[in-house]
Amino acid sequence: MSPILSKIAIVGAGVSGVAAAKQLAHHRPVVFESSDCIGGVWKHCSYASTKLQSLRSDYEFADFPWPDRDNINFPTHLEILEYLNSYVRHFDLLRFIRFNSKVVALRFIGGHVIDGNPDEFGPMLPGHPVWEISVLDTLSNTIQSYEVEMVVMCMGKYGDVPMVPEFPSRKGPEVFGGKVMHSLDYCKLGKGEAGEMVKGKRVAVIGYKKSAIDLAVECAEANEGEEGKGCTMVVRGLHWTVPHYWVWGLPFFMFFSTRSSQFLHERPNQSFLKSLMCLFLSPMRHTVSKFIESYLTWKFPLKKYGLKPDHPFIEDYASCQMAIMPENFFRQADDGKIIIKRASKWWFWNGGIEFDDGSRSEFDVVIMATGFDGKKKLTDVFPMPFRTFLQYPSGMMPLYRGTINPMIPNMAFVGYLESVANLHTSELRSIWLARLVDEKFKLPETCKMVEEIKKEMEVMKRTTRFYKRHCISTYSINHSDQICEEMGWNPWRKNTWFSEAFSAYGSQDYNTTNTNTK
Repeated sequence: MSPILSKIAIVGAGVSGVAAAKQLAHHRPVVFESSDCIGGVWKHCSYASTKLQSLRSDYEFADFPWPDRDNINFPTHLEILEYLNSYVRHFDLLRFIRFNSKVVALRFIGGHVIDGNPDEFGPMLPGHPVWEISVLDTLSNTIQSYEVEMVVMCMGKYGDVPMVPEFPSRKGPEVFGGKVMHSLDYCKLGKGEAGEMVKGKRVAVIGYKKSAIDLAVECAEANEGEEGKGCTMVVRGLHWTVPHYWVWGLPFFMFFSTRSSQFLHERPNQSFLKSLMCLFLSPMRHTVSKFIESYLTWKFPLKKYGLKPDHPFIEDYASCQMAIMPENFFRQADDGKIIIKRASKWWFWNGGIEFDDGSRSEFDVVIMATGFDGKKKLTDVFPMPFRTFLQYPSGMMPLYRGTINPMIPNMAFVGYLESVANLHTSELRSIWLARLVDEKFKLPETCKMVEEIKKEMEVMKRTTRFYKRHCISTYSINHSDQICEEMGWNPWRKNTWFSEAFSAYGSQDYNTTNTNTK
C-alpha cells in the first residue's frame, strides 16, 4: 500500500493550483509542482517583454487585491509572479507545496466507485483512497507513489509540451543549417542570452498569436541599427488584435463584460423567449462587431500588411483569441525590422524556409511560436479508460461548470476553461469546488451533467469557428450565475439595478466576505 500524504492532491502550482490550494486549505491538500517555484506559465513561458493583457483590477484574487490596482499600465510577468508569491505567502500556502515533484502517472484504485449508481457522481471525499499518484522527484530521480481520495488537475493547457508542426520527408529541421527552437525553449534563455542569439541574425518567427507577436518585437528591437537584419513573421492564420481597451473613445467592457452587453449573446439553457430575442438581436451583435472592426482597421494598417482577418471580431473574442498588439509593432514593420510573410504551408531547406508559393528565404534562426499540446500533458499521465474521456471528438474537453468531468470519478479540473479573466475564472470555480467537496450541495445526475456540457458545446460551435478552446467570454456572467445558484449565493452581485445592468463584472464581485446568499 502506498503512503497517504493527504486526502486531496493538487497537480500544479500555477495560478489555478494556488487558487485551488487556498480554497481547499482546510483539507490540508498536497500540491505537486514539477519545478522549483510557483507561477506556471508566468514563470516558464514568458519572455523578457511579456506583460499581462489586462489591467491589474481584472486579474486579481477576490480577497487579495493588487496594492496598486489602479495603475493603468499592464503589469510585467515579473510583477505578476511577485503578486502570486505574495498571495501564497499571505495565506501560508507554501506549507502544502512540494516542489520538484512531477506527477508522471495516475492509477485508479477505487473500483467500487464505478460499480455504484452510474447516475450519481458520488462524494468527492468518499472516505477511502481512489487514486494512486506516481510522483518523480526531479532532484533525486526517484519515483514515489501516494494514495489520495481526490485529485485536482491544474497542469493547464499551456507550457511543458510544445506543439511542433509536421514536415514532409527530408524537409524538417534536420536539413536546416541554422538554429531551430520552439518559443518554450526561447523562454528558458536569460534576457542577455536571448538578445545575443537573435542580434545580427536573420530570424523567422512562426505564428501570429500573442507569443509570436511579442517575440517578433523583441527580435526587431535587438536588431535596431543592424542593416538588413530583423524578423520575418510567417503568418498562417489571422486573428484580430487590439491596441488597448478603448474603442472610438468607449471602454471595451461596455461591449462584452456587462449583463446588458452579454444579453445579446446566446447562452446554454436559455428559455425559448431568450432564444427568440437572440435571433432578433443578431443584427445588433453584428453591428457591435463591425463597430470594433472599424476602429481596428482605422488604428492599425491591417490591410497594408495583409493582416485583416476575414472572420468577424466577435469570433475571436468568443474563443478567447483576442490579443493586445504592442504599440511599436507596426512602427517596426514600417521600418522594415518586422516583415510579414503570409503562408499556409512551409518547410525547411538548408539555407532557411521554403513557402507554398515556391519562394525561399534565408534565415539564421527559426523560432516556432506554434503553441502547446495541452492534451498530451494529460494523456501522458492518465490511465485507460479515463484517457478516452478527456476529449470529445469535437476537440473540446467535457467539463461540467468547467471543472468536473462526469465520466472521471473523484477528480476535478481547474484552469481548463478560458475567459477574458482566467484568474477570476479559476478562483470562482475553486470556490465552487471547495463547497462541493464539503458537501454544501450535490451535483446533478451524471446524465444531466453530460447533457449540460453538450448544450454548452453547441452554443460555442454556433458562436465561433474556433470553438475547441472552450471559452465562455460571451456568456461568462451567466456561467458564474449558475455557479452561484448551486452554491446558494445570490447571482446578482451588484448593489443597484443600474450597476447590475451596466457595470463590468470582476473578481471583487465574488468576494466570499460578501457572499450575498439568498
